[in-house]
Amino acid sequence: MKLREEVNKSDGFTNIEHLAQNVVEGLISGLHKSPFHGFSAEFAEHKSYNNGESTKHIDWKLYAKTDKLYTKRYEEETNLRCHIIVDNSSSMHYPELQKQSIDNLNKIGFTALAAASLMQILKKQRDAVGISIYSDKYDYYAPEKGSERHHQMILKKLEDVVRNSPKRQTTETYTFLHQIAEKIKRRSLIFLFTDMFQASEEEDRLIEALRHLKYNKHEMVLFHTYDSKRELNFNFENTPKRYIDVETGESINLYADNVKENYQKEIKKYFAELKMRCMQYGIKYVPVDIHENFNKILTTYLIERQKFV
Repeated sequence: MKLREEVNKSDGFTNIEHLAQNVVEGLISGLHKSPFHGFSAEFAEHKSYNNGESTKHIDWKLYAKTDKLYTKRYEEETNLRCHIIVDNSSSMHYPELQKQSIDNLNKIGFTALAAASLMQILKKQRDAVGISIYSDKYDYYAPEKGSERHHQMILKKLEDVVRNSPKRQTTETYTFLHQIAEKIKRRSLIFLFTDMFQASEEEDRLIEALRHLKYNKHEMVLFHTYDSKRELNFNFENTPKRYIDVETGESINLYADNVKENYQKEIKKYFAELKMRCMQYGIKYVPVDIHENFNKILTTYLIERQKFV
């Protein structure tokens, strides 16, 4: 599926809901080949009746037509609570783009569209969604709700995040994860989108904060968001360039080929160690390349939802 809608940086992600609907429809079209038997491509407003349940909400008209017992599902019914956490530091706005399209997104654009796509499925499944956004401060918090007004409010905030690029804005992710963990009182499925860029001495603090989010029987998924071309493979022209840290402003002059081999070795080592530490503490680690489609993210939700409810 190829979409060509573009977004002017100055106008924001104003068609994010439409783009998300197309992303989800693309996933649904392939579900007949998938193992997700608990997921309804039609998002039916009924569920199978189980022996021992109250007969109060059985749809007897549907029983007359199908000879099978189903109970009605209402708008206010919530099966799952999901909280999406978005890292909005300067590094998440890399690479800087004047226009973003489905085929050309930076990390924050990819994250915003991924979150909006998750919200489309959550809404259809009558699940509640909340969101936290942080940078050098706790930018935004919305608790888990399932109303249409709530969804539109979050979508508007995601559009704003893509539109407004912070300048040299660092973050201490672990600080805000602890604050978010204190806010989420009821058992939830938690998705964190971050590029995991922090000083090496802060790594233990970050892992401890992720563990905090595992309290109260929450399920924790880390979507490690990165640009494989630049941040993993270091694909730059071998001409003298000045590389500038988008968060601190520090710079260094070098030829790409002089450091490429060692860089690739160290970054792959870091990815492997991060995955191992997440496994150690029961945190699901999902590396997400912004140059790939969104199916990995959406199928991760479907798998986790089956385990959760």
